[in-house]
Amino acid sequence: MGGEAGTQSARSRALAVLHIRSRALAVALLPAALAVVLLAGASTGHLVGAGWHTTRWVVTPLAVLVLLAAGGIALVVARSRPAVSPTVPIGEESAPDLYRMVRDLADRLDVPAPSAIALTPDCDSWLEDRAHLSHGPPPPEDGDEIAGLGRHAHRRSATAPVLVIGSPFLWWMRVGELRAVLAPVVAGTGPSAHPDIAAARRFVRGLDAAVAVTSAPHRGPVARTVLAGVGWVARVLLRSCRGHAAEMERGVAAAAAERAQAVDYGLRIVAQEQVGLAYAGWDRLLTRVALPAWRMGRWPSRLDAGVVAALTELSRRDRLAEGFASRLGERPACDLLEEPGAVDEAASLLAARLFHGGPAEPGPDWSPVDWQEYPEEVVDRKWRTDAARLHRVLDALGVRRTPGHTTPEAHGPTLARVLDHLSTTPTTDAGSRPGADAGRGLDAGSRPGADAGRGLDAGSRPGADAGRGLDAGSRPGADAGRGLDAGSRSDTDVSPGLNPHARPGLNPHPRPDIDADADTDTPADNDRTSALAAGLTAELAREEAATPADRKASSAAAGQGPDTTLWDDGTLPLFPLQPPRTARELLADHVTAMVCCAAMDTAGATPGLDWLDGPSLIVNGERAADLTPRVLSLIEDGDPAPLRTWLVESGIRPEKPVRLV
Repeated sequence: MGGEAGTQSARSRALAVLHIRSRALAVALLPAALAVVLLAGASTGHLVGAGWHTTRWVVTPLAVLVLLAAGGIALVVARSRPAVSPTVPIGEESAPDLYRMVRDLADRLDVPAPSAIALTPDCDSWLEDRAHLSHGPPPPEDGDEIAGLGRHAHRRSATAPVLVIGSPFLWWMRVGELRAVLAPVVAGTGPSAHPDIAAARRFVRGLDAAVAVTSAPHRGPVARTVLAGVGWVARVLLRSCRGHAAEMERGVAAAAAERAQAVDYGLRIVAQEQVGLAYAGWDRLLTRVALPAWRMGRWPSRLDAGVVAALTELSRRDRLAEGFASRLGERPACDLLEEPGAVDEAASLLAARLFHGGPAEPGPDWSPVDWQEYPEEVVDRKWRTDAARLHRVLDALGVRRTPGHTTPEAHGPTLARVLDHLSTTPTTDAGSRPGADAGRGLDAGSRPGADAGRGLDAGSRPGADAGRGLDAGSRPGADAGRGLDAGSRSDTDVSPGLNPHARPGLNPHPRPDIDADADTDTPADNDRTSALAAGLTAELAREEAATPADRKASSAAAGQGPDTTLWDDGTLPLFPLQPPRTARELLADHVTAMVCCAAMDTAGATPGLDWLDGPSLIVNGERAADLTPRVLSLIEDGDPAPLRTWLVESGIRPEKPVRLV
């Protein structure tokens, strides 16, 4: 009964949308009908006289203009291409078992089967109507010209929506869990097949597409004027339909959920837990692991396989995830694909395009990277690139290299140079810090007093996770993903720097009133820290300004796949993963990178990959999980003691030069 009530509610709302369309058509035809009456009255001799003659001359041209305008608006609405989600199409020949499972599910639900299946690099699933003529392949050739006249109309009414499945679901979920999750989605094809609901959806999607067409830039003045009128009419109609369309979709969802109650209901409750877990792991994998690689011009080619590793690691760290790894012995849903590796690679490339704005196809500056190569190809290169940038900014600020030493190696890039520059407390024992001079070059009076970053709260520290749609405030310092414990918190990440290259909203030039070597006795702000942070921001902005040209050129040359031709390259990335980082966060990232380079070159440490925290430093076979707070102590308070103690304990020599890129 609930399903029938939902269908009836959706149908009544669809009729309300169609009534609005009918009223708009009636308004457009009203002047023409009046003109016909006036002309008919004149031909029969009933409406004669000077007044009626004048009325006919006024109404008839007005009716023609209104008809032409209505025809133009209808043409724009009919021919505008509704937006479609960028997806990876899955043909039946590449996933026969998946198509068979979906068809069996549709038979159990007694609804039409979806017309096709596609994957999206996100943790969601839905039905998408792609019955518009511009969305599908051309119809097959038919020698019968009369039969061809009704071909498009039949296609519009008979084509079922496309089933879009989140690619992480296929790798993390088992076959039974995936079937349970897809049951209410596939059940939505039943109400969607109703003629009134389908017609109402086409009308609303056409209006939405028309608004997008009329809002497009780079048009001539005449076209802008004409399309402004079309856009105004489309917006008025869209506002009139909005409430009814929303209620119609709620009715369709209610009917689909009610129909799906009889299929794997108990298993669906368990599967919904996996949906939340997969979302947390996917978001963490993108922001902590994939994003650093994308910024280095590399894209991980097995993201979906990576989310399994990330969630398996989560199950070992967190009690809330206990038992989830035991599911891995069952058949994964990705076994329903003939070539899961190729599909994973295509979904990974699309994810990089959507979330980072990378090119559509691999190239010399946009190459894939395997997980085995990630530490050396991404982590090591990222740290050395950041360290090189840090020393370039120090050179630009006129900071001297390791005062007090004249050996050739002392003039190389060293960690001691960074520590001396950011420290605000004089060193009492020069012998305890090789390569640093406490009394020469910078006396006690020339060291700034207090740190300017005192107001940097824990929530704004580097590595704070911005998990989408999940409440991070339930556990201070915890990841936004559900079930992440202290072991996977962002503040234990050795490399919290997921550094965005672009810095919108920040001044790309350092403050001119700051002198890196200026003497100051005031206990106010640490001008050295501020100047260095501003210099890094400016350097990143310059690099970003010089990089996009090549990327955009390669993207345009590569073209787009058949399933991604209807979205604009200029809007990429569609879903940015993180907001711009502050200058202090950038400084913390670069100092951390310099420490990691010193550890690798002087203490035999190695770069590593943590599935939940991203790039990590392996010292003596263990992950260095306590480095970030020590770096923050140096940056925020100007106190190098915690970091120097850690360096001594780890056998790292800050006075030794490191290798940069």
